Order: sequence, then C-alpha cells, then structure tokens
Amino acid sequence: MSTNRNWAGNHTYRAPIVEARSVGDVQDLVRAGGRVRALGTRHSFNDLPDTTGTLVTVTGIPGNPVMDEDEGTVDMPAGMRYGDLAAWLHPRGWALHNLGSLPHISVAGAIATGTHGSGDGNGNLATAVRRIDYVDAAGQLRRTSDADPDFDGMVVGLGAYGIVVRVTLAVEPAYRVRQDVYPGPTWEMALEHLPSITGAGYSVSIFTTWTGTDVGAVWVKTRLTDDDEPVPDRLLGAPRAVGPADPSSNLTVQGGIPGPWHERLPHFRLDATPSHGDELQSEYFVDQADAPAALRAIRHLSDRIAPVLLVSELRTVAPDRLWLSGAYERSALSIHFTWQHSGRHARHQGGRSRPVRVLRPAALGKASQPRSRHPSRGVPPAAGSADALRSPRSRCGVQQRAPAKPRDPCPLTPITLQRRPAKKARMSPATSSGRSSDAK
Repeated sequence: MSTNRNWAGNHTYRAPIVEARSVGDVQDLVRAGGRVRALGTRHSFNDLPDTTGTLVTVTGIPGNPVMDEDEGTVDMPAGMRYGDLAAWLHPRGWALHNLGSLPHISVAGAIATGTHGSGDGNGNLATAVRRIDYVDAAGQLRRTSDADPDFDGMVVGLGAYGIVVRVTLAVEPAYRVRQDVYPGPTWEMALEHLPSITGAGYSVSIFTTWTGTDVGAVWVKTRLTDDDEPVPDRLLGAPRAVGPADPSSNLTVQGGIPGPWHERLPHFRLDATPSHGDELQSEYFVDQADAPAALRAIRHLSDRIAPVLLVSELRTVAPDRLWLSGAYERSALSIHFTWQHSGRHARHQGGRSRPVRVLRPAALGKASQPRSRHPSRGVPPAAGSADALRSPRSRCGVQQRAPAKPRDPCPLTPITLQRRPAKKARMSPATSSGRSSDAK
C-alpha cells in the first residue's frame, strides 16, 4: 500500500502525512496551528478521514506495553496493532475479550470507530478501554478514564477530542478457541432460529451472498475449557465441515483444531495479506429483535446486490454505553457488505470512478435504518467501516437521482454525500483505521 493511499487503494490522501516519533512531536504539530487529523492504519473506504490541513500518524511512536496484573490492564502505544499486542499478551498468560476480523488494525483507530468482532455476549473492542492519553486542541497531554463522567462519549470519539497517544485496556486470563464451519443452513431455518445460530459459539459469523435457498456458511468460534470439549456435529441441520471452508493460506486455522485465542478469533492471520485488499466495505446495525425482518428485506434485493458484491458477513455485538457505538444500549446485528471495487469489477464509464454515494434502505422500515454518527449531515455511517462507497451501476438503478417509486422493486434510494464548510477549529474528527471494522 502506498504511504498516501488508504487500505483499499480507492483514495489518495490530499493532506501531507506527518509520522510522529514522540508525543512531543504530536504536541508541537498541534500547537503550530491549522487543522490536524489523526490517521490510523487506513482501513477506511472514503475521503472522510482526509483533511485540508495535516494528517498525523502515531504508529512511529516507540514504546512497549506495560502490564498491571493487579489491576488487570495493559497500557500500550496508541498506534500498536491489535495483532502485535495479542502476540505480546499471550505468552504472559493474558488475553483480550475479543478481536476484530483483521489483526492488522491499530488500537486507537479501532476503538475510535467502534470496531467490533462478534458474539452475543461480546462488546465491541472499545468496551475494553479503561484509560486514554491524548493531546488536546491546545497541545496539552491529557488523560481520561472510565471514572470520568464524559468517558462514554469520548472512547468511540472519531478523534474529535484530540490525538490519542496511549491506551489502557482491560485484560483477562488467556484462553483457547476452536473454529468450526457449518456450510449451508437454509435461509428459512436461519431466519426462524437466528438466535440459535448467533448463540452457537463465543463468536459467530454468518457469510452470505444473499442468493439461493441456503445462507452460505456459518463460522463458529468456541471458547474452550478443555481441548476435548465436544461441539455439535450439526447446526440447524447443516453438517459441520471436516476441513477448512477455504484453503486460502491467509485465514486463521479452522477445522475444529484448538489454538490460542489470538490465532482463532480473527479471520485473517497477522503475517498474511488480509482479504482481497482492494474491495470497498459498508456496514449497517439493527437491533437484534428486528434482525429477521431486516434480513428478509435485503434478501428481496439479492439479484441486484449479488453482481456487485463479494460477500456479506453478519455478526452480533453486545450492548454498551458508548454514545457513538452501533450497539449503544441495544444488542445489535451488524450487516456487513464487502463490495467489488467499482474501478475493476463493476460496470463503469471510461474507467472513471463513480460519485461517492450512500445507500439508504428507505423502504426497509425503521428497523433497518442505520444509526447516524453525524445527525446534522444526514449520513448513516457505520462503526468501524465505510459510511460511503463508490457505488457501481446495477440493475437496481442506484445511480438514478430520483428516489425509487413506491412500487419500484428496488427500495434503495441513493443519496449524494453532502459536504459542509469546515468550521474554524484546530481539531477535527478522524475516522482512522477502524472498521474496522471490520476498520473495520
């Protein structure tokens, strides 16, 4: 990846990028004036993390994690990757409660954007935060903790309050996990018994392309008390696969082979290139109680979605108290779309990129409306992932300017992303490296 491009390669940052080598570098940059925005590992899919000022990355600030076993916390540099932190924790007998699908993302970027893994009982990655050290708009080094009244509004904060330089996370004793794949539960069974699927393991992911009578595949990650602990041979009638779902070498070990938590909870290995690398992603959150209705509605669009889709992933997130979280005060189902890159796979005009647009599921009802992070903009971004995408033309007509008619079989209404004039502020929100989160 070029140093001035995002993870997907669909955006080149217009702002100069400064790599801070110390906390003092960050303070000096902020005190110099102008707009400053944090940049993480760039698992973002639009130009919202960009700025007319200066981008600063803290991945170059040195430092090792510091363990406090009595408190049950670990403190680390904000730019440290989750995969590197996990590899440091495990030999010392400690673990995090969960990980995202990609271990390549930075800690600060992931928590700032509400990046999550999966599991009915697992909160997003930011729910493990206990303290944050950051440089504020005046260039002062400050600390906030879970004892502060505004803490819940700052953790998933999109970088709006400052540049995060260190983070303290809660840890727990290390554990082992096995990963099994169940291909082919039918949609009929899945929609009728969705909680039975999402509750089948410690972390569960449902992969689908929305077509056909079967869901696709269910990946169940089981937290073990004993390596010989049995798991079901069938899940809603779908037999457990004997081998891995995909022989790709970039995936973590499947096939029910027990292993360390940090080598099973992510989908991709830290030492391998994650996923395809050039796809675009977006994500919507719905209350778990409304999930079957939302999934049925999306299935009606399968013939429109499938031609421009690589895969969708469904995950669950436990409720939390973080104001900008997609699971704020509700058990949520995240509906994730990994789209084909419009410049390579989908129909386009003369090789030119499509306008940045947001798909609003206008006819899917209130249950499927994504929670907006910026109500004043009317844009429905998704925690830890893209909130806008370069949408290819499809049979659904998503490039039309007029809203879909009431009888139109495609209830997706395109919205052109509106940009507001920049306010005169020294610090501005950053949507760095999430997903991410999924940052995703």
